[in-house]
Amino acid sequence: MTQGGGARDRLDGLWARGRAFLGVELAIMGGAMTWVSERHLVSAISNAGGFGVIACGSMDPGRLRDEIRATRALTGRPFGVNLIVMHPQLAKLARACVEERVGHVVLAGGLPPAECLQILRAGGVRAIGFAPALAIARKLRRSGIDALILEGSEAGGHIGAVSTSVLAQEILPHVGDVPVFVAGGIGRGEAMVAYLEMGAAGVQLGTRFVCASESIAHPRMKQTYIRAPARDAVPSAQLDPRFPVIPVRALANAGTKRFIEVQRDVIARFDRGELSRDEAQLAIEHFWAGALRRAVVDGDVENGSLMAGQSVGMVTREQPVREIIDEILAQGLSVLGARGSGR
Repeated sequence: MTQGGGARDRLDGLWARGRAFLGVELAIMGGAMTWVSERHLVSAISNAGGFGVIACGSMDPGRLRDEIRATRALTGRPFGVNLIVMHPQLAKLARACVEERVGHVVLAGGLPPAECLQILRAGGVRAIGFAPALAIARKLRRSGIDALILEGSEAGGHIGAVSTSVLAQEILPHVGDVPVFVAGGIGRGEAMVAYLEMGAAGVQLGTRFVCASESIAHPRMKQTYIRAPARDAVPSAQLDPRFPVIPVRALANAGTKRFIEVQRDVIARFDRGELSRDEAQLAIEHFWAGALRRAVVDGDVENGSLMAGQSVGMVTREQPVREIIDEILAQGLSVLGARGSGR
């Protein structure tokens, strides 16, 4: 990669705050994807100069400790851990991160409990929270969060209702006291630079890394991603507001079609008095149980959950992590270089 020093200096200036906060060369975070963001992908992102993040998912504290140690055996560079705030052992997981000397913890899935934040703060761990709205960003700041991730609806997995571009305009001008990382639908360096120029401290990418050579995602899953256009990454459907479905963006497949049929059948059974409301809700929620593992590990691309952001259309081949990051950097530097030369 050969770019003018002026463009690189401008980029370094734009994300200086994010680099300093994460302790890395490049303020590019890896989005935490359950089953995918494990030791191999996380260490590869960190070794390439970015910031890898382990997806704890449903791991227990012992399993998380093993994963942290295994990741540290593959990289001497900083990486973080993503914890789901609804996890029944959240406090123990937070203590495990402190005891394993993890520098940063990303708290996902809602507002983090005060106890969790206190554990991390007392252990010198920096806490990062997700802000799907300005009001939540301000609430997280009042709780003592150290940084924010602004993730729009273009992202894969569990999503909110507002696009990344709108969230950036809503939040970045008003939350300047902590670093803010932008995520959701970012697949190229031009978009990265645009958000940095709006005031972001860095960016987070998930979908672009699923098909990395170092990713353990099943080859069938990778090929499905490579073939998929952006429009195939759709939110999960909800048929009846009486039975809410947490929206998840994933590639449409036979499983997503069957999910609609299951909802229709369960709702009909509820209306006939065959199921209670709680039984019906549980039947709908349990449909996807184990589906993510079936896709990532087993390669069941028809019935598994293929969580993917709309940037999946920019995933065109399997590449090493370093090559992906170098491409994104080159695209961003090209934009900055053209501006510097007056083009």
